[in-house]
Amino acid sequence: MTTVSIDADIKAKWPQGHSSYSPGSPEELAIIGIDLLVKELGTQAAQTFIAQILERYPADFMGLTDSE
Repeated sequence: MTTVSIDADIKAKWPQGHSSYSPGSPEELAIIGIDLLVKELGTQAAQTFIAQILERYPADFMGLTDSE
């Protein structure tokens, strides 16, 4: 399996505040994205959105291989 590292500085703003993030892994980026989706859409709509994305992948999908 391929190891993915991320080098990013994310600044998010909304009427009630703002946050800065520096994810270093896909897992950290996902947590940030989910947190922002919930703030934007609410819990139920964010869950529906995420479910629609995950439907694109088979249940046993294991990610990228070294040859991809």
